[in-house]
Amino acid sequence: MTAPLTRRRLTAIGASLLATPALAQTRPAAWDMHLAWPSSNFHVQNAKIFAEQVAQATGGAVRITIHDSGSLGLKGPETMAAVRDGIVPIAEYSFEQQTGESPLASLGAMPGLATGYEETRTLLQVMRPAMDALFARNGQKLLYAVPWPGQGVYTKAPLTAVADLRGQKIRAANPRALEFFQALQAAPLLMPWAEVVPGLAAGVLQGVSTSSSSGVDGKFWEFLRAYSRFDWANPLSTVTVNLDQLRRIGPEHARTIERVASELEPRFWEVSRGEDERNLALLAQNGMAVTVPSPEMKRDITRAAEGIWATYQRQAGAEATSIITEFRGRVGK
Repeated sequence: MTAPLTRRRLTAIGASLLATPALAQTRPAAWDMHLAWPSSNFHVQNAKIFAEQVAQATGGAVRITIHDSGSLGLKGPETMAAVRDGIVPIAEYSFEQQTGESPLASLGAMPGLATGYEETRTLLQVMRPAMDALFARNGQKLLYAVPWPGQGVYTKAPLTAVADLRGQKIRAANPRALEFFQALQAAPLLMPWAEVVPGLAAGVLQGVSTSSSSGVDGKFWEFLRAYSRFDWANPLSTVTVNLDQLRRIGPEHARTIERVASELEPRFWEVSRGEDERNLALLAQNGMAVTVPSPEMKRDITRAAEGIWATYQRQAGAEATSIITEFRGRVGK
């Protein structure tokens, strides 16, 4: 088992590379890639395929070592900054958790805005130029983006009405989710993934809003009994690489890596779709009641979501408003 890399060690490695640029011409580039999720998670499996194909396509000139389960010690909301600052050369992270860097990050998981894979694909197409510019300003390059399955709600008992959420301590992964569940009269707690299972075990949480994949990863059936498929968003998981690291390997290898990422992205989206179907079945097999909201619940969920869109546009400004307007025009929403 590879020992976790401390920030001090990672920074020292980066400084050493900067001090000896000639070595990059003669030695393979060795990138340590951070991911927060366990090795069984489909994003981690996708990353391993990406790393293998990068090594093959560059003739071994660029080798990526996958560090899953948050073993490099980074928390979700700090990962974009860690790539920018060269603490890690490459990482995969939940884009919506980077709202401290830019309000644009919220759009990929805006409650009720893009529901399902096709609408999420359209939203990404509209957002991508703004995302590319944001990442460039933060010293990194977006390689690929893949959505999580739709976000539902895990609770101790099945939800039959929005009123069932009143007062329940529900984990929210980002500020928009926090606002959403506040609007549904729950008592949400903003919490990164690493703290969720301990929170359930300690009784701090009464429920969790996340995907079918995370429910299986966390074995939520050990704590909760029901999963309601709100499908209120398909948040984006993004892979970015530090621009200095990308430049250091030279333009030919950089173009090769970008090509590999572009070719794999559609395949990884299909992996996500299949993952959702497989994990919903696993939740049911482990005794969880998997339900779909009633028409009345869907109406109440949409009403709460629309208020959040309006508030967000007032706060985020013209760029976000333009993206939402173009997206809604494309999907007729």
